[in-house]
Amino acid sequence: MKPLEGVRVLDLTHVLAGPFCTFQLAVLGADVIKIEAPDRPDMTRVEGVVPELNAAHYGTYFLAQNGGKRALALDLTTEAGKQVMRDLVNGADVLVQNYAGDVLARLGFGAEDCHAINPRLIYCQLTGFGRTGPKAADTAYDIVVQAYSGIMAGNVSHPDGPQRVGPPMVDYGTGAQAALAVVAAVLQRERTGKGQVIDVSMLDSAMMLMSAMVTDCLTDGKRPEPHGNAHAKYAGYRTFETADGLLMVGCYTNDQLARLLDHLSEPARATEVRATPRAEIAAAIEKDAALLQKHFLARPAVEWEHRLNAVHVPAARVRHLDEALAEAQIKARAGIQPVPGASDVSGPRSLPVAGFSFAHGGPSLDRAPPRVGEQSDEILAELGYSDERIGALRSGKVIM
Repeated sequence: MKPLEGVRVLDLTHVLAGPFCTFQLAVLGADVIKIEAPDRPDMTRVEGVVPELNAAHYGTYFLAQNGGKRALALDLTTEAGKQVMRDLVNGADVLVQNYAGDVLARLGFGAEDCHAINPRLIYCQLTGFGRTGPKAADTAYDIVVQAYSGIMAGNVSHPDGPQRVGPPMVDYGTGAQAALAVVAAVLQRERTGKGQVIDVSMLDSAMMLMSAMVTDCLTDGKRPEPHGNAHAKYAGYRTFETADGLLMVGCYTNDQLARLLDHLSEPARATEVRATPRAEIAAAIEKDAALLQKHFLARPAVEWEHRLNAVHVPAARVRHLDEALAEAQIKARAGIQPVPGASDVSGPRSLPVAGFSFAHGGPSLDRAPPRVGEQSDEILAELGYSDERIGALRSGKVIM
């Protein structure tokens, strides 16, 4: 049995952060119903690397975080659509939404409206800056929050100034925070019987992704300076050129650096490093880095990776994503799983699922990402709607 089996989630989210939250709930067993406007489905349905899939509203950007869900295409601007939504809320455990401003509240489905229907409902809202504060009404995307939060300025030194992190880390980090909050609220409700309103902010999530740097800045008031691939204090915590490419070495402690120096046949310096107080190790950073660099040029990066890992020195050849996905280590894990029933040769046969596994009942991809409104009839039938009523809703373009 999966942890969230029997939990029904109404997913009124779009783009990345919100859908990633509900995707994590789905792979843990929740019955997630993705609700989209028939004429304006999730915008990521038309985003991705395969034009044919984009044209079919099944883009790879959508597929990445919508597996395991069922889809209902529902027009919430109509009274009939609102009644369907009320019926859904009445039987749901969780509602997750990331509509801008008070859009859902104006349609009659704000937190108070939904709790009037179902007091036990867990109502989770994701926004760029949160529901309180002077920027509560402002919208945002990942890159905007990277700019506002200090992530860009702390990322890397570059002639053109601050550079954003390429992958949408704030979006996915926010989705993960939201999923954690929802699971905690479900457990809380089991103990208290009370529903909950969760306010998830991309900005707050960005701060959590920088917890150590935020703590330092709160302590001494100094901004973290970007240092790219070279740590400001530790000579062995950076990238090095090798005979055929870049190697990232992770010697963070004095003991790790000493083990590396021993392996490179530099026993005298290794002994000195072991005797040097941690606070003083940075004094020789340039000299140590130059010494290490001299050695690393002698062999290919992947050979260094294997040699250093064998003596418990963290290191990895810098890979591109396609190279990483081809590695045996990733294939040996359950983080990427086959798509059930995948038949479209132009689309992915497997998708990322979760960053963890369980001994039993863990995250799994049990259903392919849905087409727009793919399970509309099935979901309404579960609410007790007759075939005639469902047909009337379709004829009136309330559902699709």
